[in-house]
Order: sequence, then structure tokens, then C-alpha cells
Amino acid sequence: MSLTALKWLATIHSCFMTSSPSLTMLLSSIYTYLLCFTSCLFFKVSCSTSEFRSEGDYLLGGLFALHEIDRVTPVFTPETTECFWHSTSKSGYKMLQVMRFAVEEINNSTTLLPNVSLGYEIFDHCSNTGNFHSVLSFLSNNGSIRPKEKLNNYQPKVIALAGPYGSSRTITVAPLITMDLIPMVNYGAASYELSNKIQYPSFVRTIPSNKDLIEMIIHLIRWFGWNWVAFLGSQDDYSTDGLKLFNKYINNTGICLAYQEGLSLNANYSLTLRKIDKLNINVIVIFALKEYASKIIKAAIANNIQEKVWIASHSWAMNQQLPREPGIRKIGTIIGIADRLLSLPRFNEFVFNKAKGTADAGHNDKAVSDVQNKNETCNQDCDYCSLMTAEDIINESPTNSFAVYSAIYTIAHALHKVLQCDMNECHKNITVKPYMLLEKIKLLNFPLNGRQVKYDQNYDPTICYGVVLWRTDLSPPQFEMVGTYDKLPEITFTVDNTRMPWHNNGSVPFSNCSVECKAGYSRQPEGFHSCCFTCKKCPRNSYVDFSRDPYTCFPCAESEWSDEGSTTCKTRSVVYPQFTEIPSIIVMISTACLIILLFAIFCLFAYNYDTPVVKSAGGSMCFLMLASLILSSVSVLFFFEKPTSLFCLLRNAIFTFFFTVCISCLTVRSFQIVCVFKMAAQFPKVYSLWVKHNGQWLFIAFSSFVHLISCVVWMTVNPIKAIADSWTFNDQIMLICEIGNTITLIIVMFISWFLGFLCLLFSYMGRDLPKNYNEAKPITFSLILYYLTWIAYFTVYLSIKSKYIVILNAVAQISSINGILFSHFIPKSYIIIFQPQKNTPTYFQTSIQNYTQTISRS
Repeated sequence: MSLTALKWLATIHSCFMTSSPSLTMLLSSIYTYLLCFTSCLFFKVSCSTSEFRSEGDYLLGGLFALHEIDRVTPVFTPETTECFWHSTSKSGYKMLQVMRFAVEEINNSTTLLPNVSLGYEIFDHCSNTGNFHSVLSFLSNNGSIRPKEKLNNYQPKVIALAGPYGSSRTITVAPLITMDLIPMVNYGAASYELSNKIQYPSFVRTIPSNKDLIEMIIHLIRWFGWNWVAFLGSQDDYSTDGLKLFNKYINNTGICLAYQEGLSLNANYSLTLRKIDKLNINVIVIFALKEYASKIIKAAIANNIQEKVWIASHSWAMNQQLPREPGIRKIGTIIGIADRLLSLPRFNEFVFNKAKGTADAGHNDKAVSDVQNKNETCNQDCDYCSLMTAEDIINESPTNSFAVYSAIYTIAHALHKVLQCDMNECHKNITVKPYMLLEKIKLLNFPLNGRQVKYDQNYDPTICYGVVLWRTDLSPPQFEMVGTYDKLPEITFTVDNTRMPWHNNGSVPFSNCSVECKAGYSRQPEGFHSCCFTCKKCPRNSYVDFSRDPYTCFPCAESEWSDEGSTTCKTRSVVYPQFTEIPSIIVMISTACLIILLFAIFCLFAYNYDTPVVKSAGGSMCFLMLASLILSSVSVLFFFEKPTSLFCLLRNAIFTFFFTVCISCLTVRSFQIVCVFKMAAQFPKVYSLWVKHNGQWLFIAFSSFVHLISCVVWMTVNPIKAIADSWTFNDQIMLICEIGNTITLIIVMFISWFLGFLCLLFSYMGRDLPKNYNEAKPITFSLILYYLTWIAYFTVYLSIKSKYIVILNAVAQISSINGILFSHFIPKSYIIIFQPQKNTPTYFQTSIQNYTQTISRS
């Protein structure tokens, strides 16, 4: 560098050192750029020009990282980063050769671009501070740049650009390239930010974006059931973007990011790995560039980190050096994500021919070298590249080989369409502008080495990737494709589990915060992470559905049921007494026989109405009693089939009212007999009033009316209705009738039972009456049977729940009716039919006379 130039830069440096901080940063960037530019202008470098340049009808630009910055050196004054200060990158040099190979292959093709040749100019792109002059060279036209020139008028040096490698480097220079809509067909920048066509309108890539890579990693993690993972990256756009997307897409997947960190080259890798090991994390995603990944893996070996699963991102999944590191086998299993197509036909031959040509040429003499040096530009120097053998290049990681290859072919196919080429020639008279290629790229869909190359609306490629297993147990180590991932025609992800020789005795390693709950157990969150939990058995009539929400026991619907610890609900069976069941049939037959018998007795009494037996049984009152018993019997028919509110009303109200009418008749009949034989003489006036005003009918009417009012209140205050009892049994819903308001029910029952008590009392008072009039025993039997039957029913009703309780209710009604029938009417009917001699006035007079004589003696 000349003395004048040095003084000029020193002046600029002293100026911005005294400026404000924000201005200082801006001036520092300008200073760094100028330092880079002038150093390239005044320094001379030496290398083979043919490696970086080739003439052609249309020029392509190429940016490749031929040197790796694998260390950070502290500086105290601003200075540019010279690429040749750092170690040579074999992978970068291999990608450069792939571009050269692709251009040569296209130029030799007679169908893709006939009568048209492609040229290229390639630069070493190792750092951001040393890249701008390369980019400006691509944008220039005859050594000058006119930023405000219209697209139709401006023709830059190159029609398209391949590269650079890495998201940070790409984001740095992309605005300069895309402002003129020059297609930037990238082979190594995965940041999803670059899919934003508003900011990067002409950016095209041939590798998956970080979004696709992260989705594939998540598919891999979920495939093996892991949910407790760590994510390590570097402090660049590639890793930062990947971490942001990973955090976004693991939502609702059950995966917990237990640890995350962005590492610098000078970071304490050992400390990071010890933290991860302490957290019992067995799956570690390393989403970083290869220089960072290399440091992490080497630190794991050095710190004796064992039996982990390492998921390698696309950038280092096919690293050729790491599998050969001593002790790498003990750190666990390494799984990578790589392009499924890793080899390029005829590329090895091209590399060998290139190496042979270099060896034959030998070293140029100093005169020739000086002539070359005069034509060279900054960042076109790779002294150690010439020392690489063909085997070094071929054996280097093929990770991005197809991406570079397809990038060049993408540009060529777009040019083919712009020039309207056919099988024989292209129309070279068409003026090709870079934006014309961009329009055609989105429409491309062509086969390339068995793969279909096409792009979506964001100029991202179709995904056809694989899962690669590092077989470090073999010698030499190998990469084995064990899974596939495709996005078209639909997302498909598969892994051949049988080809996974896990380090953990062949079983899938465990990397979960908590052991998965058993079926029927819900998760109870524990701590900050959702995948850390305890398990709780779901209670009865609830279930847990892991596909819906593993943290909640959902209640079953009313028509369903489940046991404790269930994953589904079962449909409950709806039960109620049906006509077809044997108990129902028996009860209905009994009821039918009872009604027939009551009708027969009614007819028998009507036919023998004037006989003494009928008159002693009550005379006309007998027909009211029989009619009440018949109507009470009819209520039994409403106990079967599906209950309704009407059926519930009829089955209870009819029996309760009409049976009470019958009891009131019995009561007043017993009272009359006692009056005739015992009270008439003592209270003649009362008796005469009773007979004169038909006291028996007034009593029956009054008691029936009071009972009717109580029944109406019972049915209206809280109407009896059919309900579905879903709480008694788990697996059944019983259709039953409510008993209504408890207080009104007690009043109704009290009236009926009180009348029965009066009847018992009067019948007991007449226990010594003539035999034909003495009804103490039959009435006592019928009423005690009535009381005991209903006491038994209510006891069972309160202690046992079953659909057959309804049938027991019907049996209680039939039993009550039969008690009166067989104690009061059947004996009378027997006398009428089988003992007519006792059904005469003479017989009854004799009984009365005998009773009178007995009373007079006493």
C-alpha cells in the first residue's frame, strides 16, 4: 500500500474515534470497508486465474468460502479480515469445483444451451468485511456502478449469482444483489428470513429453508417419542433463525426445549455440556455451522459425555473429519439431515482430470506468474488449494454438492427459456437482463440426476431429504441413509427403526422429562415445562384423551359411563320394566285375573243384591268398593314400558285415591255395624240423625274429597315426572318416576293410613258381634297386610335401587287390593255360591237372636 493511502486511512480513523457512539459505529463500518477495498487494490496475490475465471457469452458470479474463520483474534484497531490468514476450507473448494464442473457440463451440452457458452467469475467469500468489493464487481458495468439506472437499461457484469455459503454472509450482501433483481441462486443459506420476497425479491435457494429443516428435526424427535431436548447453535443468523423457528413449531407437539444456547467460537463448550448432562437431557440438536459443531463434538469427547443422541443439522451432517475423531463412538448416536442425492455422475472424473492438468502444467515461471498477478482481484487467492489432491476433494463432505450443481442448472434452464432455445440453437439476438431470468425460475420444473427441480412462490425448492446415521462403529466410519422426508405430493417422514443400532443396548434412548402416563391417567403439570408432570388416575365417569388434551380428565356425557382410569366412555344401557320381561308378564297376568275376579264379584253381588249376605257386606256400598278396587287395579298397567309424566301420574294417583275411597267405605261400614248393635240404644238421637241424613255417604264423600284435594296438591306442588337416574349405576340409566313433594306425599299417605286405623278400631269394637256381622278378623287381616306391604316397599325403595323396584310397587298395590278382596268379598261370594242356606233372612235372624241372648245373660 502506498504511503499516501496509509495517511488517508489514518486521518479517517482519527476522525471517527472522537465522534459520538452511533456515528462512530457507522464510520467504523465505512473505515473497515475502505480498508478492505484499498488493501485489495494495492496488494498483489498469486494463484491460478483459471480456477476463478472463465470467459463465456454470459457470465455467472460465484461466491464460495475457500477459507474458514475458526478462531476469533482480539484486535485493538479496526482492520479487515484477510481470507488467506485463515485455514483453507476443503468443502468450500469442493463446491467451487462443482460449479466449474456444472458450467463445463452445460457448455458441452448440445441441447440445453446450444451455440451459447457460460462463463464465470468466482471469489473467496470468507467474511462479511471482505465481500463487498466482490459483490460490487458483479454489479459493475465496465468498472462502474449506476444505482439509479432503470432495470431495462442497466446490464451488470453477471446475469446471476451462485452463493454465498451461510445465512449471515448472504443476508449481508443480498440487498446489494437483489436491488437490481439479479437472481441470487443460493446453495447454502437456510435462514427463513430470506424467504421474505418483499425484502429479498430475487433470492432463490436450492437447499431447504430453516423452516423445512426444523420441521424435519421435529418429525425426527417425535418419531422416537422424545420430548426433553437441548438446542445448541452459534451466534449467527443461521442458528438464531433456527432456534426461533424451533421454539415456534414445537408448540402443541409435546416437545420441551429444556436448554438452549448460542455459542461463540471462544465459548466454554465444556460448561455448556455439563449443564446439559446435569439436566438429564439425552437428545441434543446442534443447529450450527460445521466449525461450531466440530468444537461441540470434540468438547463432548474430551468431557466424557456419553450415551447421548446428537441431531446434526444439514450444515454438518456429512462432515468427513468428525466421524474419525478418537473416542467419538462413546458419546452416543449421531443422526444427521442431508440431501438424499449425494453423488454427481462424472464429477470424480472431472476432478481427476483437473488434478492431472495441474500436475502436467507444473509451476509457471516467474514471468508468467507476474503477468497473472496483474490481472487478479482481491479474494481470488487460495495458495493451499493447489496442494489438495483429487482424493481430498472427492472425499470431502458432499452436503452441498447437489445444491451447487442444481443452482447452476437452474440458471442455465432459465436462460434457456429467456433465449427461447430449441434443440439446435438459441436466439442470441435477445438482450438478456437478470430480471428476465428471475421470471422464468419460478416456472421451472425439470429433472436433474433423477430429482425434480422446481420452486414454490418463495423460490424455495421441493424437499427430498434423508435421515443419515453416523456408523462410527465401522472402520472406516460410514454414513447410512436410514430415513426419508418428502413434502410432495404430501409430507411423508419415515425411519427404518431396524437399521438403528442404538448405543443403549439396541433400544431407543430415553429422553423425556417424565415417564409417560399409563392409559387412563391424566398429566398433572409439575414445574415450568409442560412435559414435566405427574400422573393421576381419572375418576369414575371421566376419561382422558391424549390426542385431545393429556392434562384433562373429561367428564362423560350423561348417556355414557366409564370406570376409573378410562380412555373412552361407554354408552349406558337405558333400563325400565318392559312388557316382555317375565316379572312384568307375571304381574300383568295377576292384574288381569284380579280385575276379572272383581268384575265377577261385582256381577255376583248385583245379581244377589237383595240377599242378606250382600246387605250385610254393605249393600250398595259394596259396588262403590268393588268399583274403586277395579280402578285401583287398572293403575298397575301403567308401570311397564318407557315411563312418561302421564304414566307416572296415573300409576300413583289412581291407586292412591280409589283405594282410599275403598278404605273409607270399609271404615264407615265398620262404624255402622258398631252403631247398630252397641250405640243405637245408648245414643238414639245421634243414630237417628246418622240414618236420616245418610251419614255413611256423607262421611265417604267428605273423606274422599279431602283426600282428592291432597292428591291434587301432591301432583301440582311438585309434579311427578319421569327422570333418568344416571347416578345410581355406572353402566345404566334407569328411567323412573319421582315421588313428588315429600310433605304432600306424607299427607296423602297419612289420610289413607288414618282411615285404615279407624277401620281397625271400629272392627275391634265389634269383635263380639254376630258372626254374620263380625268383620274384625278379615278387616284386621286386610289392613295389616296393607300396612306391612307398603312398609316393606318403602324399606326396599330406600335401601335398594333397581328397575324392579317399580314392579315391587305394582305388587304392593295388587297385594293391598287382594287383602280386601280375599278378606271381605271372597268369603261373602263363597256363601252366596256354595252355602246358600246361610244367605237367608232366617239364618241372619237366628244369629241376631243368639247375640241378644248372649248380651242379656252378661
